[in-house]
Amino acid sequence: MADTRALDEAVRFTSELIRIDTTNRGGGDGNERPAAEYAARLLDEAGIEARVLESAPGRANVVARIEGAPRAGNGAGALLVHGHLDVVPAQAEDWSVHPFSGEVRDGVVWGRGAVDMKGTVAMVLATVRSWARRGLRPERDIVLALTADEEDSATYGATYLVERHAELFRDCTEGISESGGFTFHAGPGLRLYPVAAGERGTAWLKLTAHGRAGHGSKVNHANAVTRLAAAVSRIGEHRWPVRVIPTVQAALTELAALHEVEPDFDDVDTLLTKLGTAAALVEPVIRNSANPTVLEAGYKVNVIPGTAVAYVDGRVLPGGDEEFAATMDELTGPDVEWEFHHREIPLEAPLDAPVYAAMREALIHFDPDAHVVPYVMGGGTDAKQFSRLGIQGYGFSPLKLPEGYDYAGMYHGVDERVPVEGLHFGVRVLDRLMLGRQDTTDGVAR
Repeated sequence: MADTRALDEAVRFTSELIRIDTTNRGGGDGNERPAAEYAARLLDEAGIEARVLESAPGRANVVARIEGAPRAGNGAGALLVHGHLDVVPAQAEDWSVHPFSGEVRDGVVWGRGAVDMKGTVAMVLATVRSWARRGLRPERDIVLALTADEEDSATYGATYLVERHAELFRDCTEGISESGGFTFHAGPGLRLYPVAAGERGTAWLKLTAHGRAGHGSKVNHANAVTRLAAAVSRIGEHRWPVRVIPTVQAALTELAALHEVEPDFDDVDTLLTKLGTAAALVEPVIRNSANPTVLEAGYKVNVIPGTAVAYVDGRVLPGGDEEFAATMDELTGPDVEWEFHHREIPLEAPLDAPVYAAMREALIHFDPDAHVVPYVMGGGTDAKQFSRLGIQGYGFSPLKLPEGYDYAGMYHGVDERVPVEGLHFGVRVLDRLMLGRQDTTDGVAR
């Protein structure tokens, strides 16, 4: 089990990482270098050689490999453990505490990145540093990758690493990262731990409407703004059909059993009504989605512009690409063009893999009365980029959370924070999972 110092370090590292402002404003505007150097220094102190790899000025990543001591004939590939160093913007005036203070108050660490995902990075750093103190080596090689630019396009982070430094990830077969292994309270005494084994694909779109420019006082039936607004309205109001992918079906099956109801996959919407609050784990990922987010048009109130532009955040289930494209053709209509502004693939990883069983075991070991269920993320992570190297990605950032804690609301939200005890739990779980073997004969984890 992780030592007490590792628990304390996880909290301190979370706080100190939060104080390093790594805001990613998109479009190349970011600076992860100070956080990368901080993390590399912590690894170097533990005798773990860390490489800081800069893809552009200030856009830095950290990669390190910890050699394992596998059992003879085990043959397991390396495990990639990755997390991002950048965070989304935060406006201090909206927060109860300054978002980059890293303040620890009443058993909680406050600040941007506490959950997404400097807290997890801190837990991983504290865990591997403890191995050096305890004279332990993991069962398999562990490759750590702390990345830039996950909160935008990953161009300066995981994409750069995959395209330019693929050799650093040789023999990695599975990877774990954010958005899984957290406590979800689904009713009195019913604690769930969703472990992500899938992600919807990213389909960020640019819509462009063309029309006839002219004076704002004259009738204009070729108004680009009107055409764009109509398309945006159709997209926003569209009801996408239900599509149940295998991982979601497995999740619904397990949740239905826990709620003692029969899973009817022909009427999933009704089934969700029988699952209580647990339905929130599945409802966002039974359909494709498309949400208009940005509008750009015009430069003067009495001038009708010749073009108008909108951006749409689309998310696509595995196997849903053709349906998504055909639907967008229909909804945009003949007067509006659409193109991919940024596109990333959806993912599904096997639930019968040994690493999934190991994640389940590690969680249940420290919370025996809980239930681990499969989960699909509505958004995406750097696992999409690493999948191009054949690495199966899972969401596993373990946190034991109290009732009433809005985990989903912490992502990109105001007053982001993480409980100290949650971090302690996460270190223990990660230590057990990443080591692989549990006794310490001859200084080697077994």
